[in-house]
Amino acid sequence: MASNKGYPRCDVKVSEEERDFYEMKNRACEFYTRNKVPQQIENVLNEMFFAKPDDIYGYLANFFMKLSAPPRISGLNGREVYDSQGQLAVQAEVMCTIRNEQKLTSCAGVPAGNDQWRMQGPDLGKGRAHHITTGLEWIKGPLSELLKGCDPCDQTGVDNILSDFFSARHQEDKETRRSQEEKNKEAEEEALPPPPPPPVSSKGKKAGETATKGASAEKLIPPCVPPEPEVPGSLAVGAVSLAVAKSGALIRDVPLYKHILALRSQSEFRVPVPLVTLLSCGKSSPGKLNLLEEVILIPRPGQRVAQVISMALQIHEELMRIMNSSTSKAGVRAGPMSEAGAPVLVCERPEQALDLVVEACGNLGLTPGEDIRLGLNCAADRLMDYSKGKYEVIAGSLKSPDELVDMYQALLLKYPAVAALIQPLRKEDVDQWERLSSVIGASCSLLCDMSGLSASRAPPPALPGVKGQVLQQVNGTKVSDLIRIMMENPDAVILSSSHSEPCGEDCLSDLAVGLGVAYVRLGGLQGGHRLAKYNRLIAIEEELAQQGTLVSRTTLPAPLCVGVNIEDAGISEEV
Repeated sequence: MASNKGYPRCDVKVSEEERDFYEMKNRACEFYTRNKVPQQIENVLNEMFFAKPDDIYGYLANFFMKLSAPPRISGLNGREVYDSQGQLAVQAEVMCTIRNEQKLTSCAGVPAGNDQWRMQGPDLGKGRAHHITTGLEWIKGPLSELLKGCDPCDQTGVDNILSDFFSARHQEDKETRRSQEEKNKEAEEEALPPPPPPPVSSKGKKAGETATKGASAEKLIPPCVPPEPEVPGSLAVGAVSLAVAKSGALIRDVPLYKHILALRSQSEFRVPVPLVTLLSCGKSSPGKLNLLEEVILIPRPGQRVAQVISMALQIHEELMRIMNSSTSKAGVRAGPMSEAGAPVLVCERPEQALDLVVEACGNLGLTPGEDIRLGLNCAADRLMDYSKGKYEVIAGSLKSPDELVDMYQALLLKYPAVAALIQPLRKEDVDQWERLSSVIGASCSLLCDMSGLSASRAPPPALPGVKGQVLQQVNGTKVSDLIRIMMENPDAVILSSSHSEPCGEDCLSDLAVGLGVAYVRLGGLQGGHRLAKYNRLIAIEEELAQQGTLVSRTTLPAPLCVGVNIEDAGISEEV
């Protein structure tokens, strides 16, 4: 028999190998007892005897899985991928240690946001390639080390670490830019020639002549306030945050939208109203019209997502038929498909685009203002000719900010089915925003397009009359940023997709449902990456309906609530 030390009797001679074996056996006994292994085995065997499951080893696996240590992030990896426009993007991969094994639990990417990275040349070392390279370095290096050992289900904790890291990089970038600007300024001052001598004044010239000419000049417009430059590599922060959220959903064994909803401490599910792009015009189209970048379908309340998509497809087919025929009343023709997944309209006036939609709806038996309403993405901030201080609404046709307000007023009087104007003016034209709101605000919602900016930044000052904002998850926008914005502005956010999202990402639909936004703008109905999002939205709605947890909408919610609900939708305005 073994003694208390695990050795045989002292009068028995043992070999060194036997002594080592008994020592190991004693250590094993202490190890298993300390971790309560025999007790847990006894418990599961007793339970399983009475349960008599068909799958004995599955029963054992499930029992011990509940006792396993919670997963922890073991590292990150970054890869170059291509977005839907064929541009390089960043994808973050999250590896977690799960039951002593390292596993790839999720991957995600976010759009690069604005056009800053294309405007800067690669010879300056700053273009999109630098943005991507820096993002990959962050993911594989400091971010991987900072998040090692973190709980992937603790989104707030992870995003706080990401926020602290990004704040430090942001400050470094500001100091670098300031230093470079000072050097450039000094170089320019050294290169400047000496000023010429002052001109000799002519005799008899009146002193007030110059001032008189200046006074007759046009009223100066407020200068454009350039957005704060994005920090190179910032899209790594958004990609990692989204990838961690997807890992948390996988570990909790719930869909991403339910995981996001739990992070918000909410329990009510509402599927957002899909806003479908019907037509694209805008500055990039072949026609003369610059103003309307998108004509958007706003469906009547109470419709399921599949019904909205079916109706939008019918309108799309009718629009194409009319544009390709020679008998169109609108007198327009179709161009190629746009980046938004909708047909490009070649026209000269905004009335032609709206007349085309009215004609298509009439052919299908739909009444604008009753069965559907329309939103116009004006993208007016891209139309300002700063040399003349006017908007180039139509090629060769310029309008001052006040004249543009008058144009919107006339357009809405003629087409009262228009229920929303997105970015109808530059953000700097504050007086005109206020005037436009007072003129048309009661029947039409004014929306500010913030989709190219990171939500992690401080929001710009609110514009008068604006009822909501269009947001995207771009660059350094974290999941917690989106949750915070929704909690601060529960009725004022429209979540939008981007034309340059990494291929294969369809989680925007999950984000929209989990965040509880009232509307989601996914673009047109052309292109696999867009239809994947629509299909996911349909699947979520069907799943919630089957579970009996779907809350139906009886009215158009804010920020597009224009007084129309299911009961009074039969009362429409003439178009």
